[in-house]
Amino acid sequence: MSDIYDISVFPHEVNDHDVIERELVDSGKKSDDPFYVLKESIDARKRQIVIRLRCAVGEHPPEVQKPIAKNVKNAREVIIVGSGPCGLFAAIRLIERGLKPIIIERGTDVRTRRRDLAKLNKEQIVNPESNYCFGEGGAGTYSDGKLYTRSKKRGSVNEILNFLVSFGASPDILVKAHPHIGTNKLPQLITKMREFITECGGEVRFETKLTDLKTENGSLKSICLNGDEWVGCDQLILATGHSARDIFTLLHERNILIESKPFALGVRIEHPQTIIDQAQYKCADRGEFLPPAAYSLTHQVQGLGVYSFCMCPGGIIAPCATAPGEIVTNGWSPSKRNNPYANSGMVVSITPEEYDPKGTGNPLLALGYQQRVERAAWEAGGGGQVAPAQRMMDFINKKVSADLPKCSYQPGLNSTELRDVLPATVHKRLAEAMKAFGKKMRGYGTNEAVLVATESRTSSPVRIPRNEFMEHPQVKGLYPSGEGAGYAGGIVSAAIDGMKVAECIAAKVNAS
Repeated sequence: MSDIYDISVFPHEVNDHDVIERELVDSGKKSDDPFYVLKESIDARKRQIVIRLRCAVGEHPPEVQKPIAKNVKNAREVIIVGSGPCGLFAAIRLIERGLKPIIIERGTDVRTRRRDLAKLNKEQIVNPESNYCFGEGGAGTYSDGKLYTRSKKRGSVNEILNFLVSFGASPDILVKAHPHIGTNKLPQLITKMREFITECGGEVRFETKLTDLKTENGSLKSICLNGDEWVGCDQLILATGHSARDIFTLLHERNILIESKPFALGVRIEHPQTIIDQAQYKCADRGEFLPPAAYSLTHQVQGLGVYSFCMCPGGIIAPCATAPGEIVTNGWSPSKRNNPYANSGMVVSITPEEYDPKGTGNPLLALGYQQRVERAAWEAGGGGQVAPAQRMMDFINKKVSADLPKCSYQPGLNSTELRDVLPATVHKRLAEAMKAFGKKMRGYGTNEAVLVATESRTSSPVRIPRNEFMEHPQVKGLYPSGEGAGYAGGIVSAAIDGMKVAECIAAKVNAS
C-alpha cells in the first residue's frame, strides 16, 4: 500500500528525478522507497510559480490498463451510429463483454477526412458528411483532444485515460491536471482504436448514414442506411454527436420523444498568447519550462451565465460548419500548443424564452435558433467561410473595426458590427461580461483581441430521453448516448457514457 505525499517544485525541476526524490525525503520518505507521480498541476496564484506534485511512495507505477481483446466475429451484433468517442468506447466495451459492434459512420475515415478539411479551410467547400464534426473519431479528432472532465467517476476516467495511452497517447495524460492529446496526434490514435475493433471481429462502415428506422409494438425492428438499405436491428446505440440535426428531425417526425435542453451561443475570442501568459503567470516571459497559459472565466449578467468554453492555448480557430450557408467556429491546439494565439469560446446561456417565446415546447425551435444565427454570420461574412469579426474593445464600444488583427482562422475575416449578427440577448450580455473579464484579468480587455462569430455548437440543444436502463422510454432497443443525446460534454464524458450504455446492453443480452 502506497503513501501519498504532496510536494512543490519549480517549473524547471518538474522532470528532475533527484530534486523530487530530495523533496520527498524531506517530507518523510525513506531514501530507498520507490515512488511515482500521481498528479501534476501548475500553481500560479503567487508571483513565484510552482508545480504541485502528488506522489505515491512505496510502490512502482501500475501497468497501463488495456482493453480486453475477444474474438466477437460471430457474436450477437449491436449497431452503433457514430464513431466519436462515445461510439468507439461503446464498441470496445461491447467487445470486452463478448458482443460484436458494427459502427456506421456517415463521414469518412481519418485520412480521407483530412482532405475534406483542407478543402474547407483553403477552398471554403463544406462537405455536409465529412467535416470537423462528422467523420471518424467525431468532433474531437480534429478539434483539440482536451481530456478534462467534471465527471466524479474517477475510476471510469482513469480507465478511459489508460485505454487512450494503450492506443498511443502520451502517458502524461495520466498525470496532468488538464490532460491534452492534440489534434496532430489524435488521428493515429483513432486509427489504432478502429484496428483493435476490426481485429476483434467488429465492423466499421464509413460513408454510411442512418436515414430512417422502424419500430413495432414499442421495440426497434430495423434501420435504413443511405436511404435504401434496410437492415434488421434490435439493439442500436445512437452516438451521433451534437450536430446531427437530421437525426433529431427524424426522431421528431417518427413521433419518438426528444426534448429541448439548455445550450449556449456566442463567439470565439482570440488573443496573442503572450497577453494571456503575462496575465496568468504575472511575468513578461513565461520561459521554456511553463506551458502556454490557459484561462477560465465566468460572469452573471441579468441572471444568465456568460463563460469561456473550450479554451485553446497556443491554438487555432477552425471553420466547423456542417452545411453550406452557415458559419460555425471551434478551436483546437496541436500537442505542443505552440501557435502564437490563444482562443476560447465566449458564450451566453440560452433559455427557452429566447427561442420558444410562445412556450410551444417544440424542441426543433432550438435548432432553428442556432441555424438562424449561423446563417446570419455567413451573410455578414460575405459568403464562403469568411467569418464576421470585430476587435474586442470596438465591440464593447459599438464601433466597427477599421481593420482586424492577424488571426489563426484560415478562411479569413470580414470586419462587421457583430450586433447585426448576434441576437440582442447574446451581444448585450457578451459586452457586459467582457468589461468584467477585463477587470478580473489584467490585459484581457484589449483591441489586440478579435471576436469571431459564431461559436454555436457548445453542446446539443436537444436531449433524447432514456430510462434507468438507458433505453429510450418509448422504444426498446434504442439507446441514446453521448453528447448528441445530451448526456456528455466532451471526449472523456462521452466515452464514459458509451461504455455505460454498452454495459447495460450486455447485461440485457446476457440475461435473455
